[in-house]
Amino acid sequence: MKKTVFAVTSLLLMGFAMNAQKVNYEEYDLDNGMHVILHQDNGAPVVTTSVMYHIGAKDEDPTKTGFAHFFEHLLFEGTENVERGEWFKIVTSNGGRNNANTSQDRTYYYEVFPSNNLELGLWLESERLLHPIINQIGVDTQKEVVQEERRLRVDNAPYGRFQEEIGKLLFTKHPYRWSTIGSLDHLASASLEDFRNFNKTYYVPNNAVLVVAGDFEMASTKKMIQDYFGPIPRGKDIKRNTFIEDPISGNIRKKVYDPNIQIPAIFLGYRTPAQTDRDAYVLNMVSSVLSDGPSSRLYKKLVDDKKMALQVFAFSNAQEDYGSYLIGGLPLGDVSLDDLIGEMDEEIVKMQTELISERDYQKLQNKFENRFVNSNSSVEGIAGSLATYYMLYDDTSLINNEIDIYRSITREEIKAAAVKYLQKEQRIILEYLPETAKEN
Repeated sequence: MKKTVFAVTSLLLMGFAMNAQKVNYEEYDLDNGMHVILHQDNGAPVVTTSVMYHIGAKDEDPTKTGFAHFFEHLLFEGTENVERGEWFKIVTSNGGRNNANTSQDRTYYYEVFPSNNLELGLWLESERLLHPIINQIGVDTQKEVVQEERRLRVDNAPYGRFQEEIGKLLFTKHPYRWSTIGSLDHLASASLEDFRNFNKTYYVPNNAVLVVAGDFEMASTKKMIQDYFGPIPRGKDIKRNTFIEDPISGNIRKKVYDPNIQIPAIFLGYRTPAQTDRDAYVLNMVSSVLSDGPSSRLYKKLVDDKKMALQVFAFSNAQEDYGSYLIGGLPLGDVSLDDLIGEMDEEIVKMQTELISERDYQKLQNKFENRFVNSNSSVEGIAGSLATYYMLYDDTSLINNEIDIYRSITREEIKAAAVKYLQKEQRIILEYLPETAKEN
């Protein structure tokens, strides 16, 4: 009976994913090079306007890191037609909300409005692109904001520096070696002209994709887009560098001390392929088997059964040029970090030598079907996905077809990916220790 219910549930999930998640969209380019994607859904009176720029931390000058993230803040300061400090007031007073975020590959801005304020959203994003005011008062204000953000999220947060340390160990040539928040010293020493040049280089229409998703009328929206964005001059073509990392050789191990923690942590880090590589999808499945949730192998073994860890965790971070996969844990009681490593390695070896069971494979497929359904469950989420698939995958149709990649992955591929990428001789080990553990 249980097998029957499981099979029926699987079929229902697959049918729902196949039939309910088709995202229709139209895309085209403006004469200035800006790409436009429109997804019309008149089911609710809500519309998302968003712009993604192909500028992230990896595009920065190594002597001027943190600029991409800094601009995420700076470009809310105001424009020639939006007074300083008024941006958020304009949005909220018109029933909307907005935000932005930055990664090592791109920067993303968006507004969600009642659909009768679509034009306001388009105007605001065109203002950000065409008429930003970059002056000393705005720069100085946002330097203080970023400094406080770093203190809160990195310097004074328990385990807050682990990502920075992992990046420096995994990458020696590629800009992924520094974090998105970058260096406060670089920001402090930068001139106003440095910031203006950065804006002039990267915040241009031919380095951006505009997405409108939700309740709108197609013809009038296209006209508004042309009116607000069409006249913006095209920028110079952007030259991007290519960085090729040498394979990790040997077992690189480092200790880092944190005054904000009392319990040590261990991180095992592996360099993985770019997010467009088929193996990146396979590794997402490897990660799910090992460490996704209480039923995962590492959690069940180390937390539930052997009670050797307070917590286990993993981060599969697929990016435009390379990815990284981290496995880690916090030991319980007198359990040593090496004991945790040994147990983790046992599970990795099982992945490398044994096929996962058919039942586990079907559970895995169901999990990724469910994620696919949820990722397209709102127009806000759809807008972000459309921008991402166009800009970072060069394939907008993945919003409908990416699930087919996961469906096609075999148990044999999962095993092969574990063998290829989770090698002891090609990983880094970070011991993240309390300050009190530092040797005298």
